[in-house]
Amino acid sequence: MIDPGVERLLTSRVTETLVARMQSFSRGRGRPMEPGDQKVLASKLVNDALENYAAECISSGRAPLDPLEEDRLSQVILDQLFAAAGLQPLLENPLICEINATGCDDVWIRYHDGTQERGPRLASSDEELVELIRALARDGLSERRFDAGCPRLSLQLPNGDRLFAAMSVCPRPILCIRRHDFENLATLDQQMEAGMIDPLLRDFEAAAVRARKNIVVCGATGAGKTTHVRALANEIPPHERIVTVEDSLELNLHRFPELHPQVIPFQEREPNVEGEGAVSMAELVRWALRCSPDRVIVGEARGAEVIPMLLAMTMGTDGSMCTIHASSSKGAFTKLSTYAAMAPERLTLEAANLLIAGAVDFVIHIAHKVTPGRRTERFVSSVREVVGADGTMVVSNQVWRPGPDGRAVPATALSPETAEHLAALGFDPSLPIFAGAQR
Repeated sequence: MIDPGVERLLTSRVTETLVARMQSFSRGRGRPMEPGDQKVLASKLVNDALENYAAECISSGRAPLDPLEEDRLSQVILDQLFAAAGLQPLLENPLICEINATGCDDVWIRYHDGTQERGPRLASSDEELVELIRALARDGLSERRFDAGCPRLSLQLPNGDRLFAAMSVCPRPILCIRRHDFENLATLDQQMEAGMIDPLLRDFEAAAVRARKNIVVCGATGAGKTTHVRALANEIPPHERIVTVEDSLELNLHRFPELHPQVIPFQEREPNVEGEGAVSMAELVRWALRCSPDRVIVGEARGAEVIPMLLAMTMGTDGSMCTIHASSSKGAFTKLSTYAAMAPERLTLEAANLLIAGAVDFVIHIAHKVTPGRRTERFVSSVREVVGADGTMVVSNQVWRPGPDGRAVPATALSPETAEHLAALGFDPSLPIFAGAQR
């Protein structure tokens, strides 16, 4: 077993030298070193550090590391610099969707089918777990703060996974990683095959996107809102220009230029240690409108960004979308109006609902349930069409309602104008299963 003290010593030596060489390269070339070149240089520095350590051991009369120990230590150091050390096997497992750790040894992993189990310890101590989190926070080895003075860390890993960590405000450090499978459930067809939607609802949602209807997707935490919005967004024609606004990048439409050649992903920025430099989602939505977008997609609307988002939906960016936490499709209106009332503009309830009614066309609710086999099923349970406002209420028709198993079934016919619009874009509202729904 590798001595933790030796591991820390050599990792520190390699890191210090690598950072100095990278900084020298940047000053001399006027650009940062490429990631591939960083790894090649790091490998050489690790070999040099191991040779120097072996020479130190021999000169002091201690036994040097054997070749197998050197190989293992070399990989550990490189993983600390460029991978995720003890997390790496979990991050490479395509079946895992969440990794949650309280301290170094209380680890739980959740799979895409909803099952959970205990995971392996991530480090030998809580202190080493904090060091691992700091290593993950490096961007080109320029480390973000994560300590008692800055106890919260939220970022996106290079592979697109979302990381949240905290320390000092809880008895032990915590680490939460939500993984994103950008290939699985990425299209409405895939979600139909997985049972999230049926063929009729799939055709309706695809037509609604093509018809440039403004859509709000709501549901509980972890229900699959972002996954569903990503599938909806993949119905957007590739010639359209999209701006996404999120507190932490999760949609990642820009990762697929073959589907979306023109994407600007905006991410909220927190203040620095002096309390300056923050850029809120509300401000980013306003910036988005200056980027000549065809559509704006806002992830996780939950504050002052609601008003500029709703205004954006009425200012030529038809077909925009957002997600919001709500326990039902009808409850989404209450959440939107509450956030509008809490925003700096302080809209009255009546004004907020008029704005919502003029901006939103459809609300889609995503539900999830745990089966007796401990699997989590996610599916669309309700769809509402917004038809107007009446004083302090948004008027809507539930065109799809929860069926016996909770999945959405046709309930109320679409308004004639909407039905005609969607019919021109591939959805047939005259189908018996839908036309038979009561108005």
